[in-house]
Amino acid sequence: MNKTIQFDESRTGPLSGVRVVDLSRLVAGNMLSLQLADFGADVIKVEPIEGDPLRHWTEDGLPLHWKTYCRNKRSIVLNLRIAEAREAFLRLLDQSDVFIENYRPGTLEKMGLAPGLLLERNPRLIVVRISGFGQTGPYSELPGFGTMVEAMSGLADRTGFPDREPVLPPLAIADMIAGIQGAMATVTALRARDLGLCEGQVIDLSLLEPLFSILGPEAAIFRKTGRVKQRSGSASNTSSPRNVYRCADGRYVALSGSTQTMAMRVFDVIGRPDMKTDPRFATNPDRVRHRDEVDRAVGAWFAERSRDEALEIMRAAGVTVGPVYNIADALQDPHFAEREIVVDVEDRDLGTVPVHNIVPRLSITPGIWRRPAPDLGEHTQEILAMLGYDADFVETLRSKKGTV
Repeated sequence: MNKTIQFDESRTGPLSGVRVVDLSRLVAGNMLSLQLADFGADVIKVEPIEGDPLRHWTEDGLPLHWKTYCRNKRSIVLNLRIAEAREAFLRLLDQSDVFIENYRPGTLEKMGLAPGLLLERNPRLIVVRISGFGQTGPYSELPGFGTMVEAMSGLADRTGFPDREPVLPPLAIADMIAGIQGAMATVTALRARDLGLCEGQVIDLSLLEPLFSILGPEAAIFRKTGRVKQRSGSASNTSSPRNVYRCADGRYVALSGSTQTMAMRVFDVIGRPDMKTDPRFATNPDRVRHRDEVDRAVGAWFAERSRDEALEIMRAAGVTVGPVYNIADALQDPHFAEREIVVDVEDRDLGTVPVHNIVPRLSITPGIWRRPAPDLGEHTQEILAMLGYDADFVETLRSKKGTV
């Protein structure tokens, strides 16, 4: 059983006192604000009447994406087409530290919410602008969904097998990586403000550039060697042995022999010490050039043993090898349980929801659990009262369809 988390709104974390207004939709902005919320920032989701579209990403009718990525946040509904709602929104920004948006570049300006104007009102505001391709450049006005970026970054071209089509990731990888890097950028901007290096500033966060950065040295490899790395399935262009291997019981393991010592250890375990001195396999560059032969030898050994037997033998020899899990396997693994990688959180609709624990783990100022993902507009009246508005204003706003 997972540990069950008890929410407590009185808890404080290292980012307590930082107020974040999140006007973004879907994954990247919510991933960014989640990192801040988990460590104590007061994240206020400003949603349209119909809510953030992430609420409507459901599994068997259950809004599990929303429940996972919007914990520790508050929700206010403001229809920014209504003058009173718009003024309330601006008053909220005047009292905030961070503003996150992910409209197509130029849209914020058309709404009369250009960063320059916001910074005139609140010079200490950090404005995070999320887009597919950045605020400038020939592609800046293109729709910025992660799929396009995952294709154009070079990631898809490197994923999959050489005789098949490129493979897009099955998860919102571009959005998630941008969200994590965006959180780092936001905390850096807050630190710069605290040091007096600046007041507020604008963070231009594209989905493309963080994803491109994880390709590492591939640009340098191309420019210096003229080579475009090709898809290699689960094998590696840089080390061997490294692959996924099928065992006798039909289950799979992943093995990495990315150091010379580890590769030599693998050859000993599979009963092929001759490969250690064979000039085709003696060094890593040799093994990469003859990768198929290495994989045939290693794969033949695994094919004769069940997964658990193979893992026991390999691990006893100190080889870096592990089982290929699906989510059901992971949730049954004792390491996941002991480390509390997944925890159950209270939820008024679903009883409890299993979610990933707060990461990373800080020894003195860990993340905190304050509140479950909010219902649409759950905190509208509370937040408007905080801004100095009375109940009559809330009713006026509702009558003009400025909120729910």
